[in-house]
Amino acid sequence: MTLKITSTATRSAAVALAAGLLAVASAPASALDDNWCKDVHIRFFVGGAEGDAFGTIVYNGAKRAEGDLGPTVDYIFSGWDVEKMTQQLREAVAAKPDGIAMMGHPGDAAIMPLAEEASKAGIQMMYQNVPVPQVVGKYGGGYVGAQQEAQGRALGAEAVRRAGLQSGDTVIMLGPFDNENRGARERGTVAAMEEVGVKVVKLNSPPEWAADPNQAIPVITAALLNNPDTKAVGYPGGQMLGNVPTYMQAAGKKAGDIFNFGFDTSPQIVEAFKDGWVQLTADQQPFLQGYLPILSLCQQVVLGLAPMNVDTGAGFVTPDNYEKVAKLATEGLR
Repeated sequence: MTLKITSTATRSAAVALAAGLLAVASAPASALDDNWCKDVHIRFFVGGAEGDAFGTIVYNGAKRAEGDLGPTVDYIFSGWDVEKMTQQLREAVAAKPDGIAMMGHPGDAAIMPLAEEASKAGIQMMYQNVPVPQVVGKYGGGYVGAQQEAQGRALGAEAVRRAGLQSGDTVIMLGPFDNENRGARERGTVAAMEEVGVKVVKLNSPPEWAADPNQAIPVITAALLNNPDTKAVGYPGGQMLGNVPTYMQAAGKKAGDIFNFGFDTSPQIVEAFKDGWVQLTADQQPFLQGYLPILSLCQQVVLGLAPMNVDTGAGFVTPDNYEKVAKLATEGLR
């Protein structure tokens, strides 16, 4: 049978199809074998410090992907310090690995020039935990994590419903409100509550509180003292949400006096649910934020596939269902 090409558009499509078939035909046979990504070098940003509650789950996911796929992975720990992350990204690009999986916390403006350098060097990029849509739109890459504003708004609406909040009620919300990209989640939570008339007292949380949540004790206790009618307190991450019993006891509160809510799961949060200190959290499955960026980078480098974009927001953990995730949380997998 003879294929007749009748137009420029059709001719271009045929050339593209032939190129695609050639690429598939020339793919290395090892791509379907164990350790098919063994020749790929990746730098992976964990986000927190070693042993960090949230970062440990991300790290466990990444280590599992490394074991399953076989790449060489350098793990970068940043203590949630955005300036440190930016400098470490600069060093990662200079090292010219095949791929970089980067936490998006520094934001579009800080990451943009380094993403440009990575693009020129042929380094494949993935981003996790915090999206950087402007960077991805200009220089490519994928994203694995919850959509910040959408997840934040959903948590705010769920907190209003479960806590029975009404117009005029007071809520304290902690978050990195001054960080354009990372703070979108907590700003979304505030917006959802303010739209129904809830009065929200916003407390800016520096990265140091994620590394050592006890640093927030005097600020939270002072805020509760200054706002004695507070009905609920929201927290920006699992490290602080897991420390709720300490905050509440320091403020002279008993379990159940305040509706405490936030993001993530951990062994500490599971215990806080069990003992009645925490009433709601939004799960973003950090294990996937470790595993999938490495899988995607391997697929991009070895197979030429497009980068993944995966929303890992999984819904809510409550006193009604926390036991279903308790074992996985204890094992550092969720």
